[in-house]
Amino acid sequence: MKVTIIIPARYASTRFPGKPLVDLGGKSMLMRVYEQAGKAKGISDIIIATDDTKIQEHCINHGAKVCMTSTDHQTGTDRCVEVIEGFSTKPDIIINVQGDEPFIQPQQIEQLINLLQQQHIQIATLCKKIDAVEDIINPNIVKVVKSTKDKALYFSRQAIPYYRDKQISEIYYKHLGIYGFKTETFLQLAKLPQSPLEKAENLEQLRWLDNGYAIYLAETDFQSVAIDTPEDVQKALDFLGL
Repeated sequence: MKVTIIIPARYASTRFPGKPLVDLGGKSMLMRVYEQAGKAKGISDIIIATDDTKIQEHCINHGAKVCMTSTDHQTGTDRCVEVIEGFSTKPDIIINVQGDEPFIQPQQIEQLINLLQQQHIQIATLCKKIDAVEDIINPNIVKVVKSTKDKALYFSRQAIPYYRDKQISEIYYKHLGIYGFKTETFLQLAKLPQSPLEKAENLEQLRWLDNGYAIYLAETDFQSVAIDTPEDVQKALDFLGL
């Protein structure tokens, strides 16, 4: 199956303007994401999708494939859809890797590809057990609860599930910023209006759950550091040992 990775990169972030181009040990965060994604097996193409000429120029200077998109998109998924709609021959599988996951591992991308080889799975993403209380209560770290069939039940910025008698449990999971889709489903999702739950939590995957789509989860053991705010840059440098 033909697999295309798209990395949406937006310069005008409210919480962290210019985030994709922040320097992490001599290399931009965006190029770290791009290079990590390129190590995955079975990939046909990798494209950075942006609406900013500074990011476009940075990609060209570093030999990365880039596609300019509209400035009107509300979500990274919408930006990725514009790229795919421009293809005359569309891939079978689309992997959306968020541009603030510089430590994404190629094996994690391969996990999603393997899931999507199954006919009944249309959307897949990753989760990891949380072992730090500060991550559970951090609203920038999205939590997910899943069923015994590894389907996502809900995503939230709050600590879920709520434990009445104790504060922490081994079944807290954080959601990682990577999705895989069958292309037909991906294009369907783009036509859905924003849902009340999505607006409440500012999480677009809740729109998909609201409309009855199943999101399957694969669990990963790889430690990662997502960068949501300027304060997270030091965490990333510590992770790199710098």
